[in-house]
Order: sequence, then structure tokens, then C-alpha cells
Amino acid sequence: MSKRRKSLPAPATARQLAVRVLTDIEEKQAYSNLELKSALGQTKLSRRDTGLATELVYGTLSRLNTLDWMLEQFVTQPLHKLEGWVHNLLRVSFYQLSYLERVPDRAVVHEAVEIAKAWGHKGIAGMVNGVLRSRLREPEKAVIPDNLPLVSRISLTHSHPEWMVAEWIQLYGEAETEAMCAANNLPPVMSLRANALRVTRDELIAQISKQVTDAEIEPSAVAPEGVVASDIGNIAELPAYASGSCTVQDESSMLVARALAPEAGMKVLDMCAAPGGKATHIAELMKNKGEVTALDVHPHKIRLIEENAFRLGISIVESRKGDARNADELLAGRTFDRILVDAPCTGLGVIRRKPDIKWHKWQRDAAAISNIQYEILCTAARLVSPNGKIVYSTCTVQSEENERLIRRFLTEHTEWELDGTLAQDMPDALKEKYATLFDGYMQILPHHFDTDGFFISRLKMKQ
Repeated sequence: MSKRRKSLPAPATARQLAVRVLTDIEEKQAYSNLELKSALGQTKLSRRDTGLATELVYGTLSRLNTLDWMLEQFVTQPLHKLEGWVHNLLRVSFYQLSYLERVPDRAVVHEAVEIAKAWGHKGIAGMVNGVLRSRLREPEKAVIPDNLPLVSRISLTHSHPEWMVAEWIQLYGEAETEAMCAANNLPPVMSLRANALRVTRDELIAQISKQVTDAEIEPSAVAPEGVVASDIGNIAELPAYASGSCTVQDESSMLVARALAPEAGMKVLDMCAAPGGKATHIAELMKNKGEVTALDVHPHKIRLIEENAFRLGISIVESRKGDARNADELLAGRTFDRILVDAPCTGLGVIRRKPDIKWHKWQRDAAAISNIQYEILCTAARLVSPNGKIVYSTCTVQSEENERLIRRFLTEHTEWELDGTLAQDMPDALKEKYATLFDGYMQILPHHFDTDGFFISRLKMKQ
């Protein structure tokens, strides 16, 4: 791994900020979204430069292994011997040359050399200049060969680790895997959930259209309360958001509360609730009548649940701190009509939003976390009322965290079964796509509807 060997000055341009953030992410093993947000908050970049810096950070992270392969064709020394910031400066520059047509090549080279001069010395600047000019003279050397083995070709073309590509080919086949990897490199869309306690979806669309004249907004194709929006600016400054008419949530994620099929007056438990998106959606579907207990292990996230509920005008959500694996002790004597286990997971369904995930997650992660997921699901089974139902969901595409875990649960808990009536509560678009809905579960892949990858299943006790 590259290491930063010197303290870098405060960034003054979009490219400087991108290099600094990428270096800090690598050095600290930090989350990209948090590191970028922090860096942008400390600068005074224009909206345009903020957009460029964001594109450079996420784009470079998305294409990391491909960019390093390209660099190896032009850099004479091993990449791991480069100073961290120099390595990332070259990555950012190659990303622009290879994937951003709107940025002139000469601007890329000039800015990179200027950064190298300011942050390093004449020798580093000369090396950076030489590498980038060689890339411009011999662009064919940066083209991925067609004759690579299948896994290597998909891995380099779409920038995913080889182990991930190989595993997904086994699970989903070559065509689905390549389509999923390609989709993971597309920019994520902004999706909002209309707060049914205050507005209909059509009313939300009308509100936003008036509030932001150049916004592009349309109904979600898969989520009944969802809208897809672009060019709406800072979401926190959107009046419809501030007033509680909507909240930010991915379209696939909105389907989870629908799968739970809560009704007004029910007692519902959300076992891993922060930041409260699904808990508040459940409350909205219940018309704010009944009880929603929102549990989360992290104290600082409890406040997020409470803030979200307050903004949306929801009063039936009670947030509580606690480890979901011990929920039967924390909530002793209580049972619930519906329980949501939206389990902590590897998150490999949200790569387009968090591209660094694919470089930090390894095969062993899924096996380790599946034990935690299983414990939570078993605890849920002890808290559900006799005629109640459990929804188990994750935002990943790994079978050991999803279908295989459910099969294990059913094998070891023979009084439970998948609920085939799940299909009745899902939109028609999903019924047409996923035959397994009629068995009680579905695996949404990112390219199916241009949403996050999600697994959703519903369980009930045998009668």
C-alpha cells in the first residue's frame, strides 16, 4: 500500500483536494464519503470545482486497479515505492486522461506538474511530466488487451477485484456479472421517498419542480413512494426536504418496508435501525399509528433516528440503544407483529455509492459477518408473535449473507418457512423480474433497475 511520507499543504484546487483526499483515505483506511465531506467542508471551492473534486475522488476509487495497471505500463519503478501522494496524483491524472473527455489533456498534464512542483521537488515534477507525456504519445499501451482470461478481462475492464469477479460468475454467470460490474461504475442516482403522512408522490414531484426550476424529477419505476431526481442542489437546502415532505432513500431500500407489510396499530421492531430510513418508512405505512421500536448498537446513531422521525412528523418511533443479538434480553416480555432484520453486511450492493468498499472487503468478511447476521435472525425468531412475520434484508449480493443464510436458518428452525405471499406486497415490475418472489425472497442486482443491490426475504411460522 502506498504511504504518504510528508505532510501535505491545504488544497487550493479541485485536483489538489482529490489527491489529498485519496491519500488520506489510503493512509487512514478511512471511508471515502466521510473523508471527502470533511475536506470539502474545509475549503471554499466553487460548486463547479466541488463537483470536479467529487468526480475525481469517486472515479479514481472506482477504477483503482485499472489505473494501476495502466500506470505500470509507463512507470519504470514499482508503484508501491512511490510516495502516496505521487501515486495518487498519477492515478487522478490517468483517470482524467482515460475517462473524462471534457477535460483537455494539456490541462491535466499542466495541473499535475504544478502540483508535483508545489508539493515535491524538481525530480518528482520531471517524472510526473514524463509519465503523462508518454501516456499521451502512446495511448495504445493503456488499452486493456482482448485476449486476457475472462476473469482478468472483466476485472480490469470494469475495475473489480478478481476474487469478486470469479465469485460472482459462479453465482450469477458471465453476462450478469459483467453487467453488474459495469453498473457499479456508474454515478449513483438521487432518489427520494415521499412522506405519505404529508404528501403523495405526485405532490412531492410538483413541490420540487416549483422549488428547483431546472430539476429533473420522475417517479421511481420500482418503489411506489419513490422519485428519482437530478440537479436539485444541496438536499439539506431543498424546502421539500427541510419541511419533512421527503427523505433520501434508495429505491431498493424502500421495498424493504413494503415487504414487511406493516399495518396501523401493529407493534413492529426494527433491529438494526440507524439512521432510521426504514423505521420511518414503516411508521408512514402504519399511518403513524401503533408502535415502532428502533434498535441500534451505536449510541451516536440513535440521535439520527430521532432527528429523522422528528423532521418527518413521526411520533410512534421509539429509539433504543442495544445490540440486536441481545434484543430478547433487552426487550424481555415483549413480542412483535413484524420484525425487520436489515442486517449489517459487506455492503457489496452499494459499490456505486461507496467504491472503496470493493477494495477493502475480502472473501473472509462475508463469512465472518454472516455469523453475526445469523445470531440476529435467531434472536428475532424469539421475539416475534405467533402470527407475526420477519423480513430479513441486506444491501449485498453475497449468497452466504443472503439465500444461503436463510436456508441455514430454515434447516435449523423447522417451524419456520419462507412466506410465498411476499409477491402480493411487491410492485408488478418485481413480480415480472423475480420468480423467487413467489417463494418468499428476491435478489436485486444493481443493473436490474439502476438501484442498489438488495436481498429481501420474508419468513413466517408454519401453521
